[in-house]
Amino acid sequence: MISDTHGLLRPEAVQALDGAELILHAGDVGKPEVLDELRRIAPVIAVRGNVDHGPWAEALPETVTVEPGIFMVHDVKSARIPAGVRAVVSGHSHKALVEERGGVLYVNPGAAGPRRFRLPVTVARLWVADWRVEIVELACKQD
Repeated sequence: MISDTHGLLRPEAVQALDGAELILHAGDVGKPEVLDELRRIAPVIAVRGNVDHGPWAEALPETVTVEPGIFMVHDVKSARIPAGVRAVVSGHSHKALVEERGGVLYVNPGAAGPRRFRLPVTVARLWVADWRVEIVELACKQD
């Protein structure tokens, strides 16, 4: 999982996502080339974030449900979470988060684009077999 690239796909993020079977991008992609590059690693499902504009971004949904029961939205605070989902993936805050609430796993992979707010640059990995999540902090050469 990746979010908030804001047009910058770092080589460290590409390396961290290598081997993924599916990549979820939780919005604020920034430019379509980011998704093109991610598709070289694995199939990509992305949602539109608040900085995503133009025809390419309009083609992205605001929310999506991915089997087996993952709901994805850019800003979780603005979303109505559907009943029956097992996990919610979001971005927007730039803060990585893994938390279970009411039997639902909430995951924010953090921000993988330009560093903001002195927060670490991160992506996340999710194993749906056991709903295990790993936040991966990237050792970035550029900021």
